[in-house]
Amino acid sequence: MSNSRREPYAGRCLCGQVGYAIDRFEPNVAHCHCSMCRKFHGAAFTTFASVRKEHFRWTAGEQLLKGYQASNGTLRKFCSNCGSSMVFVPAEGDGGLVEIALGTLDSDLDFAPDAHIFVGSKANWDVLCDALPKYVADRGSERVD
Repeated sequence: MSNSRREPYAGRCLCGQVGYAIDRFEPNVAHCHCSMCRKFHGAAFTTFASVRKEHFRWTAGEQLLKGYQASNGTLRKFCSNCGSSMVFVPAEGDGGLVEIALGTLDSDLDFAPDAHIFVGSKANWDVLCDALPKYVADRGSERVD
């Protein structure tokens, strides 16, 4: 993945009132098929990229964010005005990462997703047709390519 951009990546919610900037992404970018992501995003899957908190900042409307603490301990934040799913804070780890819903980006990416995760709980009507590795759960779990 390239992190040689001179300008930060920028994103915002559907109504445009909540905005953010990212200086650099972490390497792993995945399509997540877990049931919580499907319900939170209203889609077959969502695509997340990890960012260290020191490379992420809210640029507008942070006060409009609402959070939902899921049963697995993750925190999912969304715009209270338009409902756009913005970020996901993992329950595990050192608290230094935030996962960005890539559908909220306004900037073009210079990298692409590299895996499908939680395909063990994907929607039965979702057909995966690409060559990316597919994991039953997280990247450390069994592959089902």
